[in-house]
Order: sequence, then structure tokens, then C-alpha cells
Amino acid sequence: MSDTPAAPAAGAPAEAPVCRRLVGRTAVVTGAGSGIGLAAVRRLASEGARVVCADIDERAGKAAAEEAGGLFVETDVTDAEQVEALFRAAHDTYGSVDVAFNNAGISPPDDDSVLTTGLDAWRRVQEVNLTSVYLCCRAALPYMRRQGRGSVVNTASFVAVMGAATSQISYTASKGGVLAMSRELGVQFAREGIRVNALCPGPVDTPLLRELFAKDPERAARRLVHIPLGRFARAEEVAAAVAFLASDDSSFVTASAFMVDGGISGAYVTPI
Repeated sequence: MSDTPAAPAAGAPAEAPVCRRLVGRTAVVTGAGSGIGLAAVRRLASEGARVVCADIDERAGKAAAEEAGGLFVETDVTDAEQVEALFRAAHDTYGSVDVAFNNAGISPPDDDSVLTTGLDAWRRVQEVNLTSVYLCCRAALPYMRRQGRGSVVNTASFVAVMGAATSQISYTASKGGVLAMSRELGVQFAREGIRVNALCPGPVDTPLLRELFAKDPERAARRLVHIPLGRFARAEEVAAAVAFLASDDSSFVTASAFMVDGGISGAYVTPI
């Protein structure tokens, strides 16, 4: 990716103020070893949560858990038994499952136009990005129902509500599925004290985005021009939204598409 999109953002906020909204609560984060997941681990821990870090990458996941003073559970989020074991470990270790940030996802280069994306690539992205969220919700919700409270935050994307000519067809479809599923679960379990929201970030300066655009700076620049704020998001900014949705500050927010997109979804013509 070119230096311009990846550069520190002009006008980006300073370090987040210290909040302690999650003291005594247990938060499970998938895809915890890098990007938005790692930023969320740090933010949730800073707010007092006991964080359970799930990742398929043992080294990265362990490092995140050690930094947060939490628990690491190596997890393939496409494996139902491993997902069940993850949430069971969280409950057995800390006594509750209060927050589930179902965040793991992939965006491989062979997911492109519908005309060129093979069936294997389609299925792989659907399994990691959508089926995993289904599995995590199915595993987390019984604990939350017994408690009579809980917050589920599922990572969708701004592409769930918009179309793009630079297509990643399976990624886009998977995130649309996450949004629709989150909306339905948010409605279904609302009167049991459980909130479910779909987090919809715009492009975020993470290793995933850098890898996607590393060989195509022109493609990165083409996307950047559509962001009214004129920059990609910082992972910490998205993590702040996760912490809000996890906390009681968002007690009347459920079944929502929570946009953190720099204004993309509201734009027709961007500033010069």
C-alpha cells in the first residue's frame, strides 16, 4: 500500500481517555492477535474487562492475552467444537460470558469479481467470515441467557450496506450476512437482556488492508478518495466503538448496523 493511505492520520484523535465501564465482565474476542481484534483486546482490558483472546495464530494470540493479562484459547473459528470450547473456557475461568466480539475474518486476494472468484475461495471466505459468527453466537448466547444479560458485537463492514466496483464478492456477501444475522438476533433476544449489534467499519489501517493493497497502491488510492474524512481509520478508533457497544452506555442500542466508516455511507461527493 502506498505511504499516503498508511500514514498517520491528520486530525486523528489522541489516546483514548481512561474509562472503566467493563470492570468485572468477561469479554471473548476472536481474531484477537492483530488488527481490530488486538486493538479491541487492549481497549476492553483497559476498561476493566477480563479478556479471553481467541486466534488460530498461537504466537499472536498468546502475546495479546499476555499483554491484557487475560486468557488465550487457540481456536479455529470454523470448527464448532473449538468454538464451544472457547466460550466454555471463558465461563469456566471467569464465571461469565458478558461480551462476545466475534471479529475473526479474512479477505484473500483470490476473492475478487464474481466472474473470476472460484468456488473454493467463495466457500473459504464464507466459512471464516460468516459461519464463524453463527457458531460464536450459538455458543455465547446460552451463557448470556442464563445470566439475563450480554452484549454481542459482530464485525460486519460498510460493504454490507454499499456496493463497490472494486469487488470482493464473497467478502461483501459474507458481511451482508453478518449484518442480517445480527439484526435478527438483536430482535430475537432483546427482551432477555441481550443486545446484538453489527459493527460496520470503513477501511481500517490494519495488516489485512495493507496486505490487500500492497501490490496495488492505485487501488488503495481509489478507495481512499471516497472517504469524507480523507484517511483510513485507526484500529483504536474501531476498538472504541466496540467498547461502547460492549458497555451499558449503549444500553438502548441493539439490532443496529453501527457505522464507523469516516462518512463513506453518507457521501455522494467528497471534499476536495
